[in-house]
Amino acid sequence: MQSVAEDDLLQVLQYGPFNVALQAAIQARGLSLESLRRRLEEQGIAVSLSTLSYWQRGRTRPERADSLRAVRGLEAILELPRHSLLTLLRPSADRSAGPWQSVEELCPEPGVRDLLDEIGDRGERQLTGLSLHDQHIIGRRRELREVRTRAVFQAQQRGVDRWIAVYHHPHGILPSSRTARGCRFGRVRMDESSGLIAAELLFDRALGRGETYLLEYGFAFDETGPPVTEEGRGFRTPQHEYLIEVRFHPATLPARCYRTWRPDGHTALKDSADLRMSSYHSVHYIEFGMAAGYHGIRWEWD
Repeated sequence: MQSVAEDDLLQVLQYGPFNVALQAAIQARGLSLESLRRRLEEQGIAVSLSTLSYWQRGRTRPERADSLRAVRGLEAILELPRHSLLTLLRPSADRSAGPWQSVEELCPEPGVRDLLDEIGDRGERQLTGLSLHDQHIIGRRRELREVRTRAVFQAQQRGVDRWIAVYHHPHGILPSSRTARGCRFGRVRMDESSGLIAAELLFDRALGRGETYLLEYGFAFDETGPPVTEEGRGFRTPQHEYLIEVRFHPATLPARCYRTWRPDGHTALKDSADLRMSSYHSVHYIEFGMAAGYHGIRWEWD
């Protein structure tokens, strides 16, 4: 059986299609279909040899709940990022406007590329985002007070030791302070004219291939900012898990909240669902295997 280089495997996991990615992963790990069938059976998952063969040849696709459970099992056995095969089973229109978007496509603000070039925009494709949680805190005057992020990454190549966070305030305001846990800030570049900030987050060590890393960081803002009506995040590649929460001051709650999406920074936001406020004055949604593009929440004050 011809082996597949790790870089080639990572590429096909991003681009797909599913059967090609599955076949490449099987070849890269040097496993037979029979060994996969036996290891799935050890997990209590029954899949026939013919079904596995059909999947990797593209004759059929996993669709039923038990088949999707088998795909999750294959991801673990083949040592792949969580949801990497499951994401490829979503319709291409839902997965992404493209396999990889440039930062300029997601954030059309002038100067974003200059900030990244100053830091050295390298290594991002060597990391897979397994889980990313954003929390946005809205103050008494309807202003943005704080953005908190908790993220888990998996190294796809040995030696990666950093991630670059980019944030743009809806009204172009720069943060007054920043925090980090599980990492430390390296080079930080800001553009006062647009309110862009790019920050290098340094890990405590260089990671081994397949190793995961947990970090937290945040930006805080003064109380003098103008009211905001939407927040979110742009993803350059499909994301395995994303949770976004907006927490409002109890003295000033919005009238309505909506989930929003757009494929790139040049397209108008589209409301995709109504969101219900909790009794704890927050609204959220979580998505698995979601498309690249901008995902967020907007709200109306009255």
